[in-house]
Amino acid sequence: MTAGRSAAARAAQLRASARRSWWQRLLALLGIRTAHARRTASTAARWAHGAEGEAHTARLLAPLQTAGWHLRHDLALPKSRANLDHVLISPCGTALVVLDTKRWHRGKPTHLVGGRIHCGQDDRHNQVEAVARYAQRVATILGLPAGQVAPLLVIHGSPITGGRLEAHTPHGLVHVLGTDGLLPTLHAAPQGRPNARAAARLAARVDQHLRPYQQ
Repeated sequence: MTAGRSAAARAAQLRASARRSWWQRLLALLGIRTAHARRTASTAARWAHGAEGEAHTARLLAPLQTAGWHLRHDLALPKSRANLDHVLISPCGTALVVLDTKRWHRGKPTHLVGGRIHCGQDDRHNQVEAVARYAQRVATILGLPAGQVAPLLVIHGSPITGGRLEAHTPHGLVHVLGTDGLLPTLHAAPQGRPNARAAARLAARVDQHLRPYQQ
């Protein structure tokens, strides 16, 4: 599955919906941009930026495949409307990473305030908690111990104070990284000896239970 495909599709749907409205087309011809049109355009832009971020993360991750990692992108979380941006199966075949991509404001640093992740003054900890919940759900779905599924958040744009952060949530610890720290962190993560067969079996289990996301 192509990274960012569902987010890009959602942006296209919003833009197409706006174009199909004869009333909105008429107003546009008259040079009038309604509040609804502005909201739709803003929402579509956010989805498109999200898709670009996911695609960028996928390109960053691609070299891991030569080291024996299995990569999956844009998967559906069963019994949920959520999607998993990236799922990584380690070369040892005993560990899995649920990775979420975010694009936050380039001019606002990401930092901890009272133990909660903020981008500038904006509290974003709910997004951190979400990826921790996703990892917990994935562990349950795949029948893995919770400790074998690691939640990770990679931030595009916003600089990470100190280079990386550890955020505690009710569902476990989440590592919050910038794009520069992504591959070094994954390469340095504790792993057992490479086991191509075990990794392939775990990847097959992922493919069986986590299907490509559909709008």
